[in-house]
This record gives sequence, C-alpha cells and structure tokens, in this order.
Amino acid sequence: MNNYSFLDFLTLLGAVGLFLYGMKVMSEGLQKVAGDRMRTILSAMTRNRFSGVATGILITALIQSSSASTVMVVSFVNAGLMSLQQSMAVIMGANVGTTFTAWIISIFGVKVNINALAVPLIGLSIILLFSKNSRYKSIGEFIIGFSFLFMGLGMISANVPELDANTLEFLAQYSNNGFASVLLFVFVGMAITMVIQSSAATFAIVLVMSTKGWIGFDMACAVVLGSNIGTTITPVLASLSANQAAKKAALGHFLFNFFGTIWTVVLFFPFVKLIIWINEVLGQGNPSVLTGEALAVSVSVGLSIFHTVFNLINLSVMIWFTEAYVKICNTLIKSKAKDGEEFQLKYISSGLLNASELNIMQAQREIVVYAQRVQRMYDMTIDLVHTKLGTVEFNKLYSRVGKYEEISDRMEIEIANYLNKVVDGRLSYEGKLRISAMLNIISEIESIADSCYNIAKSLIRKEEAHVHFVEEQYQCIDNMMRLVSEALTEMIIVLANMEHVSGNDLTPNINKENEINNYRNQLRTENIENINLKKYEYQSGIFFMDIISESERIGDYIINVIEGVESQYDNANLSPTVMHS
Repeated sequence: MNNYSFLDFLTLLGAVGLFLYGMKVMSEGLQKVAGDRMRTILSAMTRNRFSGVATGILITALIQSSSASTVMVVSFVNAGLMSLQQSMAVIMGANVGTTFTAWIISIFGVKVNINALAVPLIGLSIILLFSKNSRYKSIGEFIIGFSFLFMGLGMISANVPELDANTLEFLAQYSNNGFASVLLFVFVGMAITMVIQSSAATFAIVLVMSTKGWIGFDMACAVVLGSNIGTTITPVLASLSANQAAKKAALGHFLFNFFGTIWTVVLFFPFVKLIIWINEVLGQGNPSVLTGEALAVSVSVGLSIFHTVFNLINLSVMIWFTEAYVKICNTLIKSKAKDGEEFQLKYISSGLLNASELNIMQAQREIVVYAQRVQRMYDMTIDLVHTKLGTVEFNKLYSRVGKYEEISDRMEIEIANYLNKVVDGRLSYEGKLRISAMLNIISEIESIADSCYNIAKSLIRKEEAHVHFVEEQYQCIDNMMRLVSEALTEMIIVLANMEHVSGNDLTPNINKENEINNYRNQLRTENIENINLKKYEYQSGIFFMDIISESERIGDYIINVIEGVESQYDNANLSPTVMHS
C-alpha cells in the first residue's frame, strides 16, 4: 500500500458506517410508512409455504434488509403470531428479496453517478422532514437513507487502499488454489458479514474490490456466497434471549443458508461458468477477462446475477423440504416445560428490537398475558374469601397471591422498559400513540394486582381482629366479585383485539362498570342499615366494605385500561365517552 495512513483507514470505516446508517434509516423510514401494513401482510399472507415465500420476498424488497425481515419473522414466532413452518417459508423468501438490494447497488452504484444526486435528494428530503404529515416525514427519512447509502458506497470506493504489485501477487497465491481458495473466500465473506451484520455492505465492498481487479470474479462470488451464512448471525443473536420457538426459527434460517452454500460450493466452478454465460447472453461480457469501465459494469451485473440465481435455485429446491427443516429444528432444540408461576416474559425480548413498528405487536400480546395473569390472581382472592383462615390451605393460597403480586410488579417494569426501548427507535406518530397508551395500560393492570393483594391483606387483618362475616355478607362479596371477574374477562377480550377495537366493543365494559358502581353504592347504604339493625358488628361492616370498595376500585382500573385502548387511536374512531366514579 502506498502512503495509506491510519486516518485513511478511519475514513474507510466511516464510509462503511455511512453506508450501514443509510440502509438503517432507509429501512426504518419504510417501516414507518408501512408498519401497520407490514404487520397485516406478515400475519395474513402465510397460509401456505408459497404465500409465505411471496411475503418474505415482498417485505425484504421493501425494507432492503434480509436481516431485518428475518428478525421480524423471529419476533413473530416469539410472539406466537406465526408457526415455525410458516416462518421457514418467509425466511426462504427473504433470501430472494435481499437480491433486490444487490441489484440497486449494482445499477445505481455503477451505471448511475448517484453521488451527484445525493445532496439534492437530501435537500428534497429536508422539506419533507419539516412537513406536519407524519407519512411525508417518513418518506423524507427514506430518501435521506437512500442518499447516505450511496454516498457511503462512493466513499468506500474512493478510500479502499490502492494495492501494489507485490500485494496483488500475494493475493494471487490464495486465489488460485481450487476449492481451498473457494473455501477461504467463503469464510472471508462470512466473517465480514458477521462483523458488520449486513450482507449488502459486504456486497458493496466486494463489488469495489472486484471492479478494481484486486480479486477475480470467481473469488468475488465466493465472498458473496459466504455472506449468505454471515447474515444469519443477526437473527441468531436476536433469538438468544427469546423463547424456544424463536430460537428454532433462527436456527432454520441458518440451516437453509448453510445447506444452500454447501451445494453451491460443491458445484462452484460449473455454477460460476453458468453465471458468466448468462452475463454474456445479457450483453454484459465476461467479467473474468474484461478491464476498465467495462469490467466494472460486467462485474456488478454478474455478481447480482450470481446472488439472484443462487437464491432462486436454493429456494426452488429447499421449499419442498420445509417440513424436514422444522423436524431438524425441533430435534436440535427441545422445548422446555416451565412452571407457569415463575416470572417470565412470554412474547417479548430485549434482543428483538430491530423493527420498532413491528415490536408493538409483541408488546400487545405480552400485555394480554399480563392481564390474564392478574385475572388468575383475582380468582385466587375469590377462593381466599371462602377458605378458612389459619389453615394450611389458606396460607398456601395467600402465599401464591403474594407471589403473583411480585411477578406483576416485575412484569410491569420489564414491559415498560421494553416499550421505552421501542419508542427510542424510529416510530410513526400512530406508533408513538400506541406506546403511550400501552404504558398507561400496564400501570393500571399493576394497580389491579395491588388491589387483589390488598383484599388478601384485609382478610388477614380480619382474622387477626377475630372478626367474622355472616352469610349475607359472603353473598354480597360473591356478587361483587362475580361482576368484577366478568369485567376483567371483557377487558382481556378488548386487549386481545386492541388493533381492531371499535366503540361497540367497549360498550359492555362501560355498562359493567356502571353496574359495579351502582352495586357498591347499594351495599354501602345497606351496610349502615345492617349495622344499625345489629345484623353484624360494626367492625365486621368495616372489613366487609374494605373488600367491596377494593373490588369496586378494580372496576375503576379496568375502565382506565379501556380508556387507554381508546386513547391509542387519539379518539378518532371511537364514539363512547367513558365515565366512572
């Protein structure tokens, strides 16, 4: 290398960083424009392996990152929104979809001087960024990302060190050893992609090196081949803290790319000859013999053809072995049975945060689990009311209620932390509304758990005070708890259908809240009369109303959850006005 300083090396790293940042901003901008649509597509278009493949191609072509789309799929499997078999089809499609990135880099990066347009495009995007319309802002972000991506590509080309004859001779020693060279360069492509976590960036780097003639076309193909394995590291890392199903999906992605690479390495040289023949048929010449500007165009198109044909053939063969992949994943990763009363988040994981818009659905599913767990806690307090105090059974049940209260506190904190991380990403205005609503919702659910624990503690204090309830009081407590239990069930139905809720869906909750309030008021009046009539002691009436009031307070928290669901849509499409006292 001639006069290549450490500053030049840092400039090269900065160029790669600008390229990756541009891709990230471009991807996130598109996610914000079509986040809800992508959730719908991924949820609905996976009924069979072929529609799943089409979905993977479409999503990856849109967001320009197979790693991001695969992480989305792993997240959906983690959230129980997609089966392992469905995820395999989408992952296979994602590998084909990522070839669109290669073609964009190939066409715009070589045939068009996009750098000349980059700054004017940024100027246009700034106008969109200051628009009041959130959709236009997201489009502006996409254009900025697009500009940064190709500015980075141009800077990579300008700052890769020039190699002298000795260095070229040194590289030549490693590029003419048959299969050994192929394996070496496959490993190089895999290692580079694992480090920078972007096969597109690897493609851009190897395109620059090949067009400058530093490595032959065949070895450039080997590097691109290795990047197909390297790109699987991102979803694997994302799945480490996820559930077993997500780990299986990430493993399936690795196996698909690994087996595809194996057969291509075995047939590598005939396969490269096929690619060169296709390149010549398309009028782009033989990238192994051309020089100068013709070499740059021929290599860029040739590498794109290699990437596309490899993934298409791999898909055409592997799609018929989807069930075999599922069996292998199930065999290698055994599902573990877990205690349902141990603290664990079922659907969300801090490792699955590559797609903020799509992470919202995981949080929604986890909130439903949270609400169901608190409902079980309330059912325990109902049982506690009719369990004889001081017995082993009562102590065990009281201990379970206490344990659930601790779990509730931890779940609130973990879900809130997750939501705060999601909101730190690039979200649409609607996405931010939903995050804000969810934070309020989990706070109210935690308050329900606190009230359940307060009822249990009231029963303990009642025992310590040697106070007893009469049959009429037990009947009234049962009636109130039945109403609250029904309200909890209605609340969970609304939470489970949060994205598609309407005003009519909220009416039962509002009616139930009014019924709970009216019954509390009725019992408050009757309690004073019963004490005056000496039906039971004054202190018994105090503990009785503590339980009734705490249950009614749960009804208030429930309706606050419903208001939270309503607020996530900014009250735009919901008609009822929620009132409670």
